[in-house]
Amino acid sequence: MKITEKAAYLKGLIEGMNLDLSTPTGKLFGEITDLIGEMAEEIKKLADNAKSLREYVEELDEDLADVEDDLYDIDEDDEDDEDDEDDDEDDDEANFYEATCPSCGEVVCFDDSLDPESIVCPACGEKFSCVCDGECENCDEECDLDDDEKDDE
Repeated sequence: MKITEKAAYLKGLIEGMNLDLSTPTGKLFGEITDLIGEMAEEIKKLADNAKSLREYVEELDEDLADVEDDLYDIDEDDEDDEDDEDDDEDDDEANFYEATCPSCGEVVCFDDSLDPESIVCPACGEKFSCVCDGECENCDEECDLDDDEKDDE
């Protein structure tokens, strides 16, 4: 039984009880059945709207998938292969290094795009060099200074 049918059934049961609608109990039952009937109608409207919207969203999703296929010209098998390649490329590109500023002791992080021989400390503004040439994975104070700067300390 649908909700509207159940509401109508309840209203029929109360009417069948021959309640005097002028008494407080009769008024209460009458108002409750009217409210239940209105709520059932609103719920039916909402369910119908939700169904229409769901169908519309599914159509949009299909249309968007068609547009994406046309625009990017990618099939699903190619996507899996490209994802694997992207993961490999990300691993190769993620080369970050750390060096300690000889002036203030601040740890400076940099990647391959910066020249290791002319690093500027963001904390104190001093220029220093890391002569590891990207050979080590994490520079420390022993390898982040060139020979001239080590003698100054």
